[in-house]
Amino acid sequence: MANGTAIEWTDATWNPVTGCTKITRGCDNCYAARFAERWRGVAGHPYEQGFDLRLWPSRLNQPAAWRKPRMIFVNSMSDLFHKQVDRSFIDRVFDTMEREDRHTYQILTKRSSLMSAYLQHRYANTLAPSHIWCGVSVEDSAASNRIRHLRTAPATIRFLSIEPLLGPLGDIDLDGISWVIVGGESGPKARPIQTEWVCEIRDQCAKSEVPFFFKQWGGPTPKSGGRRVEGVEHSAMPITWVGKKSRGLPVAS
Repeated sequence: MANGTAIEWTDATWNPVTGCTKITRGCDNCYAARFAERWRGVAGHPYEQGFDLRLWPSRLNQPAAWRKPRMIFVNSMSDLFHKQVDRSFIDRVFDTMEREDRHTYQILTKRSSLMSAYLQHRYANTLAPSHIWCGVSVEDSAASNRIRHLRTAPATIRFLSIEPLLGPLGDIDLDGISWVIVGGESGPKARPIQTEWVCEIRDQCAKSEVPFFFKQWGGPTPKSGGRRVEGVEHSAMPITWVGKKSRGLPVAS
C-alpha cells in the first residue's frame, strides 16, 4: 500500500491484486504496466513478475494499519474484476472494506459487466455501503456501454473515470452517476486530448448537477498541461471529503 499518492482525487492506494491484461485502446499506454515491466526479473521486487496478474493475500488487511480515515484507491495497479481473480478473493477484499469502514474506498474497473454482476450478487437486497465507491473507466464513445453496466450496479456512489479521454463522448446518460473525473493521457506516447471534448463533458455535468473533477491535460508527464479548463480548476467530489485539504483542493458536497 502507498500512504500518499500523486493521484489528485485520492489519498492512498491499496493493491491486493497487481497486474492486468489490456482489453481496450484505453489500455494501450497503461502507466501501471509501463512501471511494472521496468522491474521484471528483478528478484525480490514486488514487480519481479512484471505486470502478470498476481494476488496478494498478505495485503488484504493493510487498511487496518491506517487509523486515520483515508480515501483509498483500490488496485491502482490492477483491476479487481479481472476474469482471473477468483470471486472468493474479491469477497475477501470487500470483507476488509466493509470492516474497515472509517476509510472511503474507490474501485475502478473496465470489466463493468463483471463488477455489476458481483455487486448484484453480494448486495442482492440492498446497496453497497456508501463508503465503497464503484466506478468504470471510459475512454471514448465506443466504451459507453460501461456506463450502462454501472447504472445497473447496486452502488450508493457510482463514478466515471474518463481517462485517458481519447475522443468525444457525445451525450452521456448521467442518471445515477455521482461523480465524473476527466483527464488526458500522459507518458512518452501520450495521445492528444481536445478542449471541446472536455468542455462538452463539463457542461453536461453542470446541467445534471454531477460533480466534475478535471485531473490533467496530460502530455509527456501528467503535469505537462496543468489542470485548468478555460482558466478554472475543477475538483468537485460527490460528498464532502477533506482528505486532501492540506493540498488546497476544494471540496464539494
